[in-house]
Amino acid sequence: MPFVPAAELKSYVGKDLGRSEWLTIDQNRINQFAECTGDHQFIHVDPEKAKLTPFGTTIAHGYLSLSLIPLLTSPLLVMPEGLKMGVNYGLDSVRFIQPVKVDSRVRAQVTLLEVTEKNPGQWLLKSKVTLEIEGQEKPAYIAEALALCFA
Repeated sequence: MPFVPAAELKSYVGKDLGRSEWLTIDQNRINQFAECTGDHQFIHVDPEKAKLTPFGTTIAHGYLSLSLIPLLTSPLLVMPEGLKMGVNYGLDSVRFIQPVKVDSRVRAQVTLLEVTEKNPGQWLLKSKVTLEIEGQEKPAYIAEALALCFA
């Protein structure tokens, strides 16, 4: 993640911060997420039953794809110099546009939307995160993610 002087953070608002590396969403990752969350709906974990659905295969949980935001965006987000820690502050909005089918490759595209200094040494960053699916015109989702940074 790039570090910049706090006074320069706002100069990145509205800018495309780039795209992450591609990540393959395989059945093992989907199964592990199902195990962790207790969400064993067949559309995620039963390839034979999932073949009979309009998707034709298993799909990743929506929350699995959302949980990838820190992994995929951390190399891209600008952060204040002297960062001591950053925490997930939530999401302002999420729209799931299409499912991520098993063995698809995804990547995040990030645009910084807002920078707010909440307290001295604390910045709230709002970013638009678009999860792209390789070979697909429409993304998996568009989310407005919030990170609270402490420097």
